[in-house]
Amino acid sequence: MANHRRSVNHLKRVDPKLARVIESVGACRLQLRTEGTHFQALARAIVFQQLSGKAAGTIFARLNALYPVDGIAPKAVLATNDEQLRSVGMSRQKIAYLRDLSAKVLSGELPLDAVESMDDDDLITHLVQVKGIGRWTAQMFLMFRLGRPDVLPELDLGIQNAIRRVYGMRKRPSPKQVKKIGARWSPHSSVACWYLWRSLENGDGQLGAD
Repeated sequence: MANHRRSVNHLKRVDPKLARVIESVGACRLQLRTEGTHFQALARAIVFQQLSGKAAGTIFARLNALYPVDGIAPKAVLATNDEQLRSVGMSRQKIAYLRDLSAKVLSGELPLDAVESMDDDDLITHLVQVKGIGRWTAQMFLMFRLGRPDVLPELDLGIQNAIRRVYGMRKRPSPKQVKKIGARWSPHSSVACWYLWRSLENGDGQLGAD
C-alpha cells in the first residue's frame, strides 16, 4: 500500500461524502509498522491493550530488555518465569495472553510463517484463537502490519463515530451498518478507514453531513 493513488481514486468515485473528507484531509499517509517479527508485533498489541501509549511503551521496552540478544520470541517467553515478567509491569492476565500466543505459535496452531499466503478471514480466524486477541486486534494486525488493503474494522468506535458524522446519521452505526456502508469501498477499505480516523482528528467529519 505504498502508493495509495489507486485507492483514493476509487473511493472518490464511489463515495461523494468520503471524497469530501479526502479532499479536506489531503494525501494518504497510511504507513505500516514493519519493525521486528510478526510475533513481536502481536506481543506489542497485547501489551498495549487498555493502556495509555506512554505507559504501554515503557512496559514494552522493559519487556524487550529481558531478551537483549534475539528479542521477544515464543520459546524465550515460555522460558521466562512469571516473576520476571511481572517485574517489567506485565499484569497476570497479559502474561497469560503472551504465554498462550507463544504456545500457539510454537505448536503451529498460529502459523505466523505462513501469514502471507493466508486470506484475511482465515488469518483472523487463526488469530482470534489466541487469548487476548480479538477481532479488532486481528484486523489492526492485518491493516498496519501486513498491509492488507481491504480491512474494515466494523467494531472500531472511531470508525463508527466518523461514519455517523460524515454521513449525517443520528446515531452511531451498528457493526452491520458499517459493513453495509463500507461495502462500496472494497477492495480499498483500509485507506477509507484511515481517512475516517483522520476526519475525527481534523474535525472534518461534519463535511459530509447534510
